[in-house]
Amino acid sequence: MRPTLPAVLATLLFATAAHAGAGKDTRYLDLINRAYDSVTSLEVAPAGSDAFQEKPLGAPLRGGGDSTTIEIASEGCLYDFRFKFRNGRTLIYRDVDICSGGKLAIRQLPSRDASRLVRSETPAKQYAEGNSP
Repeated sequence: MRPTLPAVLATLLFATAAHAGAGKDTRYLDLINRAYDSVTSLEVAPAGSDAFQEKPLGAPLRGGGDSTTIEIASEGCLYDFRFKFRNGRTLIYRDVDICSGGKLAIRQLPSRDASRLVRSETPAKQYAEGNSP
């Protein structure tokens, strides 16, 4: 009867370890850098929390289509991603659903003069209607 005691204890230990990890799923996300510049740092936070934690990339993710896969131990599906580029600029994607896709393409950073373009709604509307300015 004594040999069964270690087996029972081992079973309880595995059950406790499995229960401790309950609620967390491991998700894998493919990142594709479509920007021109290299991504040097990646930080991930639960959506809206601003509790960003760095995820190691290994080597910088080169612009123009370089890709990598990251692992996220998740309890939920929505996360915020903060990308830092070699040129010092930062891009944040909010409320990314990691449960429904598996791929995230990092777009080109807007130009530094993007604020001028956003304010010019009238010319943009004219172009959309097929009129010339």
